[in-house]
This record gives sequence, C-alpha cells and structure tokens, in this order.
Amino acid sequence: MKLLILTKRSLFSIALCLLAGFAALCVTVSSTTKAVQTAAEPKVNPVYRVASDKKQVAISFDAAWGNEETTQLLEILDKYKVKATFFLVGDWVDKFPGDVKNIAAKGHDIGNHSDTHPHLPQLSEEKAGAEIAACNEKIEALTGHCPTLFRPPYGDYNNMVVNTVKSMGMYCVQWDVDSLDWKDPSPEQLTQNVLKKVTDGSIVLMHNGAKNTPAALPGIIKGIQDKGFEIVLIKDLIPEGEYYTDVQGELHLSN
Repeated sequence: MKLLILTKRSLFSIALCLLAGFAALCVTVSSTTKAVQTAAEPKVNPVYRVASDKKQVAISFDAAWGNEETTQLLEILDKYKVKATFFLVGDWVDKFPGDVKNIAAKGHDIGNHSDTHPHLPQLSEEKAGAEIAACNEKIEALTGHCPTLFRPPYGDYNNMVVNTVKSMGMYCVQWDVDSLDWKDPSPEQLTQNVLKKVTDGSIVLMHNGAKNTPAALPGIIKGIQDKGFEIVLIKDLIPEGEYYTDVQGELHLSN
C-alpha cells in the first residue's frame, strides 16, 4: 500500500491551485453575469413614425454624396408648396454650402446625418457624439439654425447611438416608408413604393441624388394629398412633450 505523505510544501501547492481555480471561477461567473446583463438591456428605438390622429405625412431627403438633383427637387417642392426635411452629411455641407443655404432659405428643415457618414455603432460614444456635434456646427454656421433631428448613416444604430442623440437634445429619426429610390426603380414604381405604405404619422425616405426621384416626386406629392394627407416637416409631425418609442419605433407621448 502506498502512503500519501503531505508535506508543508505540498499542502501549500494544493492551496495555491485551489485559490487559482476559485479565482478563475469567479472571473467566469462575473463575465457571464455581465454578458447576461448586456443581453438583457432593453432595446431603445429611434423614431420611425409618429402615433397621430391627424392625417399628416412627412417627406425627407438624405444628402450624403452628390447634389445632382437638389435644385430640381427644390423647384418641384416650391411648385407644389410643400416643405420637406433634408438630412445633410457634414462633408456634403462643406462641398455644397450654396445648396445648404438655398434649402434653408426656401423654408425646408435641415437635419443632421453625421459629419463623415460612418457606421456609428462601430465607434465609441465619444466619437459618435463628435460626429454629430461637428455636423451641427457646420449647418448652424451656414444657416443660423442648429438641427434638432438626426438620422443615422445607413440607418445603422444601437442603444448607444440613440441615447447619445437624446443626450444632445435631439430626436433620432428613421423612416417607415422607404421609396427605394437608391435602387433606381422607374418613376411609376418609385411612386407606388411610397403611396402603398403611407399612413397617419409616416416618414418617407428619399435621396437628393437618386436619378428618378425628381420625375416621381410630383406624383408622390399629389398621391399623398389625394389620400387626404397633409405634408408637413418632421419637426411639426412630432408633438411636444416627453415621449417614448414602442417596439416598432412609433413615437407616443408619455402622458
């Protein structure tokens, strides 16, 4: 029979192993707990549409790259006496300051679409905030107006992005009606993409550089109005007061 003789040195080694194992277990449990807490964090949604008993719809245009169709779009909006919201990237503001001033002078609202059009969820909170602040400063310097609306580039967001926007006193705004004009559908198809989906409180997404948007815009405006909707700015679609967004991104007043 072999006898196991425990010396002081062997006892000390066993104790160290046990302590190391316990420490590893604590780290694993702690990491798992943090992961569960992160996964359980409620999702915060931006505004996709507004709960409203008014027959109102908002039209918006994103401007990130060129300005090929901007003047024509503004002329059409003027002709039909409709105001729209233009979300501008800071780099676009730098390239086309005259267009920025013209959009504001014609009574349209200008929103923030970030400074350089990055995927914001991939940035730190500090860098995401800097992207938004830089674009705000450029727009305010040209128009005297600091934007109150922000649209994430690529429609890409997470809780950090939405909460950062809110902390800056702004609304994080998406859309519930996508014209898909960036895919260059025919003007007729583009028009139907919008008209078949609009409802009370809808926000329509279009782009200033899509080639068929000017041809479709008159039919979109007339079709929306024929359905009995008033076309308003997004900022006028959103009611004043404390609010929350539901799981579908519909904005509701809290009281």
